[in-house]
Amino acid sequence: MIDRAQDEDGKKARQPRLLPGLSVKDGLIRHPFDLEFGVRTSGLVAGRHLKSGHRHDQHATAYYAIAPSVFQSILARWRRCRPIAPVDEFTFIDLGSGMGRAVLLAAEYPFRAVIGVELHPTLARISRKNMALWRAAGRAQAPMRVVCCDAAEFEPPAGPCVAFMFNPFGAPVLRRLLAFWSKCFAGCEGQLDILYVNNEQEHVLERQPGFTRLFVGQVQRSSADAEADREILTNQLDGEYAATAWEDCSIYRWMEKP
Repeated sequence: MIDRAQDEDGKKARQPRLLPGLSVKDGLIRHPFDLEFGVRTSGLVAGRHLKSGHRHDQHATAYYAIAPSVFQSILARWRRCRPIAPVDEFTFIDLGSGMGRAVLLAAEYPFRAVIGVELHPTLARISRKNMALWRAAGRAQAPMRVVCCDAAEFEPPAGPCVAFMFNPFGAPVLRRLLAFWSKCFAGCEGQLDILYVNNEQEHVLERQPGFTRLFVGQVQRSSADAEADREILTNQLDGEYAATAWEDCSIYRWMEKP
């Protein structure tokens, strides 16, 4: 549904068109997650359409929300990697959080806080609405917020952090991010873990001093998620993206000494 506002004459004025990929005429099919919980996280927006006016726009990959089963599986695998502290002492940070599906899922766990970091203001605005619905439904166990800024310039809060990435940006931004966070976490071994889904820029993390890889491999979608994603991606107008039954993932820990 397109939002409308009243102009000075009391007439309805049209708001800007939805981002390409977020309307039915663009091939949008709502994921069962949205249908079940009444939120808005579905859609596929190609990177070329994610223009915010920031110099890093050219490195945006695409917007597409994580399959819930993949998110839950990678989080379970992370917890088996023996984090430095209990979950309730960690801040969960979704870098390139989009419309916030991973933020909503993370808030069902007792994290100290859940933060979404999103460059595009439209996606950030939608995610705030989703968070409000999540809170109202009583599903949030952790406080949530979204910050509209460049992930490479976001300063993580004090204390243990787990950063989540669903392949949000290219190698140049990831290099800047890792270099900055290496300074932020200097002297804090084990206090930063990274969960990287659809790890296309794995080589950047492999070459960044101070990070130790704890896991790399395929994380399977549930059959329901695989079927939903296949239907959604098959229906996209441009046919740019293909569905698979898994995501290539990795987990890294900041250990300072390479």
